[in-house]
Amino acid sequence: MASHALHHSPPGRVPDPDQGEPAGPSDFDLNPGLYSELPAHPAPRPAAVLVPIVAHAALTVLLTQRTDGLAHHPGQIAFPGGKMETDETPLVTALREANEEIGLEPAFVEPLGYLDPYRTGTGYLVFPVVALIRSGFTLKLDPREVADAFEVPLAFLMDTRNHAMHTRPWRGGERRFYAMPFEQRYIWGATAGILKNMHQRLFPDDPHTR
Repeated sequence: MASHALHHSPPGRVPDPDQGEPAGPSDFDLNPGLYSELPAHPAPRPAAVLVPIVAHAALTVLLTQRTDGLAHHPGQIAFPGGKMETDETPLVTALREANEEIGLEPAFVEPLGYLDPYRTGTGYLVFPVVALIRSGFTLKLDPREVADAFEVPLAFLMDTRNHAMHTRPWRGGERRFYAMPFEQRYIWGATAGILKNMHQRLFPDDPHTR
């Protein structure tokens, strides 16, 4: 992993779309017409996710599938993570949530750095913590939140040929988003957007980076 391409600490300066600055990376990147609505939104709430890179001979990314009974984003593919509690750092939140959701012990996690903060359309500013997960870990899924955990080859996710742009009907029009379908898994939305940002940071000279 090219850890030099990551932020060594959570970026302190986050673009402010309310002041006309580009809101990227975000759910709004592919939908610039929605920028005008942001001033009416409350300030985004801080959250953090762990982007777990499993240290196999061929690196993989560990992802979860949320249970169908959750009130928010049921059944979707996600990184372990959640809202930041008072006085928590993104790293503390990411490690705590990964332990609570999938039983990943912090002793197996080597933090490498941060991606750019990602603003979601649901009102969160997500700080993604990239970490290397050494072998030997076992998982214990919280059945209330996580239906499954699985791994996807990092090479697949960092190959722009697998980065699709999909649309869905929304408010009488269409909303665009990134998607990275893998076998029977549909990786899309903020999860795909964060992975897209990881590709942009790790492979800035890729002629297909956009």
